[in-house]
Amino acid sequence: MNEFPEFMRKPANAISTKSKSQGVDGYVFDGADGSQMAIWQCATDGISQEHVHEYDEYMVVVQGQYTVITRDGEIVLNAGQEHYIQRNIPHSGRFIESTRTIHAFGGKRATRASEEQG
Repeated sequence: MNEFPEFMRKPANAISTKSKSQGVDGYVFDGADGSQMAIWQCATDGISQEHVHEYDEYMVVVQGQYTVITRDGEIVLNAGQEHYIQRNIPHSGRFIESTRTIHAFGGKRATRASEEQG
């Protein structure tokens, strides 16, 4: 399988361009407690700019490779590997084409495209 199933990629859950990196498609799902889960599919090689969350983040690489970059160094994650990023830790990332990841956020990370204000 080279992409997430169609039911997971419904337009109503598409993440706005302001909440994702260039070359990446993302879809978000909301928890009752304000947490979110997001899936990401990378159409190209690219980077995620450095950012900080006020909540914890957990991620798992489903396919491809994602490199988490923090002040402590780089952690290369391949398919089947996971990583936990504690709140308030500045981090960025690097991904290769065809990478797919699943992320759980302890707070609201993404805005849907349908919620995006002009």
